Amino acid sequence: MTTPHIPPRIPPTAGGQRIVSISGAPYDGHPAPHMLESLASIGATHVEPAYIVGYTEPFDESAFTEARAVEYARALADAGIGCHAMSSHIDLGRPDALEVFQGRMRFAARIGAKVINTNAAARVNEVRFFQHIEPLAKLAEELDLVIGLENPGDGSDNLLNVAADGPALLARIGHERVGLNYDAGNTISHRPGVPTAADALAAMALCLHTHIKDVRRTPEGYFFTALGEGEIGCAEILHGLRTSPSSAAVSLSIEIPMRLHRGANAQPSRAAFRVPLADIEARLKAALGFVHHHLNLQQESVA
Repeated sequence: MTTPHIPPRIPPTAGGQRIVSISGAPYDGHPAPHMLESLASIGATHVEPAYIVGYTEPFDESAFTEARAVEYARALADAGIGCHAMSSHIDLGRPDALEVFQGRMRFAARIGAKVINTNAAARVNEVRFFQHIEPLAKLAEELDLVIGLENPGDGSDNLLNVAADGPALLARIGHERVGLNYDAGNTISHRPGVPTAADALAAMALCLHTHIKDVRRTPEGYFFTALGEGEIGCAEILHGLRTSPSSAAVSLSIEIPMRLHRGANAQPSRAAFRVPLADIEARLKAALGFVHHHLNLQQESVA
């Protein structure tokens, strides 16, 4: 008999409003203080730091020390930017995942995050995943975090491939500190035959966070576009977030990895050079306008 899933404990929104963050992914190659100053200049209020192998410059666990956390928290305060969510994707079923992800969770909490997003696990790592997720959920309680499990985009077989995998997975975990962070921009390359917007909306009742990005599919692969210019159905997803009572408290991040595309085999490929700040700011300012328009929120004008 399947145990009913316990709804995730959703972190409070800012002033009663849904929190809209911007992922650090488009700033790949730019130092964090420059990224935060740039975000402040376009009117962003929150950043989602991105520590994702293959999406960003290489890093190791020394990026998550207490000293680094203090440094990052200071940079956030100096720029006047909040941190509600952090992406730190690993396979939670790999042998070292418990130690590695605990360190990243402590870092996330130290810089103010309430959500930490990660992949679940490759299906072959299922046994270790369920061994690890219980102590990770307990640590999330201690740190006042929630863990968002995200569907991948690389075409592999994961415990969370599409929305239909979510209910049984979360029921088996059975902990209020674990929910979904659904990303329709991953679905298009991970399971190309699945309708992206419909699958995202099917997952939303189990989400505590979601990523918004748009993708254009070509014979050469998958390319990330301005919101509304790809095939994902971002407007439809945002409309669903706005109108569905079950997703009223779901926070979101705009994630546009401008230095990255996926090949026809769905594997990520980074450009040799970082994207100029002016190009990033133009793309993200337009994305903020798109999101706020479709969520029916009022965006302050930025000079």
